[in-house]
Amino acid sequence: MQVSSSFAIRPARRAALSVMAALAVALAGCASPPTHGPSTSNATPELSTQTTHAYHGRFAIRYVDQYGQQRNAYGNFDWQQQGETVTLQLLNPFGQTLAIVTSSPASASLEMPNRQPVTADNVSELMQHTLGFALPIEGLRYWLESSPAPTSRAKTIVDPAQTSRLKEIDQEGWTIEYLAYADAPATGVKRLDLTRQDPPLDIKLVLDR
Repeated sequence: MQVSSSFAIRPARRAALSVMAALAVALAGCASPPTHGPSTSNATPELSTQTTHAYHGRFAIRYVDQYGQQRNAYGNFDWQQQGETVTLQLLNPFGQTLAIVTSSPASASLEMPNRQPVTADNVSELMQHTLGFALPIEGLRYWLESSPAPTSRAKTIVDPAQTSRLKEIDQEGWTIEYLAYADAPATGVKRLDLTRQDPPLDIKLVLDR
């Protein structure tokens, strides 16, 4: 991976880690494992790559840093998606920007307050090097809409209480649990948890739309 910037990546990482580590409480709560039988498919995309989406909400992340220490970060997020380009803004609970991540098929960039942008070919590696954790942005483009990504096979579990909704997706090493959907007349996902075992990463998202 080629990362370019006018400042060294290690100081940026340390600065980011110090900011994120100061946010010390993750959202609590887990759902009981679903019992409805799973299905496996070649993830046919329901979403057009030209779709525009915007999400606003809260996040909590639990991850292991480069020294093997467990860290927690939480705050608010703003997600803007135009086709295959995603701009994700992470904010602390007081509304101050922690980082702005932009991902497109050609490149990725990450901005932090009072620092020059860092660019790279791969958004996951860029976030990992700079923030200490990487969000699965490519998968989230679909998972936020309760749909498997079209890039690989996925196992899906339907919500037994409402078969038009998914309860779980297992794909690319991630387990995505849909814990709540918006009440009518609103539509869409309200709350979802994402977990990965290796390297360990837990993400909790609440969407305010």
